[in-house]
Amino acid sequence: MKIIVGVTGASGAVMAQRLVELLADKNKGHEVHVVVSTAAQKIAKIEGAEVKATHAPDDFNAPFASGSYDFDAMIIVPCSMKTLSCVANGYSDNLITRAADVALKQERKLILVPRETPLNLVHLRNLVKAKEAGASIVMPVLSFYNKPKTLEDAVDFVMGRVLDLLGLENNLYKRWKQ
Repeated sequence: MKIIVGVTGASGAVMAQRLVELLADKNKGHEVHVVVSTAAQKIAKIEGAEVKATHAPDDFNAPFASGSYDFDAMIIVPCSMKTLSCVANGYSDNLITRAADVALKQERKLILVPRETPLNLVHLRNLVKAKEAGASIVMPVLSFYNKPKTLEDAVDFVMGRVLDLLGLENNLYKRWKQ
């Protein structure tokens, strides 16, 4: 698969780090493009995460800035409320939001992993607008039935759900069984 990963300035860069690690596994054969916003770079440093960008956030010459470039999916993780607003309202002010706009207009998979709590009414309306436009929303919520013991377990649960939406097999979390 050809996958774009956008990393924006919300807390949770460790999720992006883990997703890129999983997708970039040479044995999987995925082509992964990573765009990290300026704010995300600062927050990742504060949080001790490291996500290597393959494209600058202002590089509108990147191939996936055009609908003629054939990619399979895009994930924005973490997705700030600013980025959510841009996606929901069709505002392409950087490469991440332009690629998201391309994903929606070309009817490709777009997965948003928003990081904010509590949510206000504007956030909720933007989530609905993004969903109505064709995005999938994965809220990074804790799961307790799989009995997480570490932060990595909690991150793997959310990233496992993202991989599920991409149709990629994974065993990152214990699936529900009664």
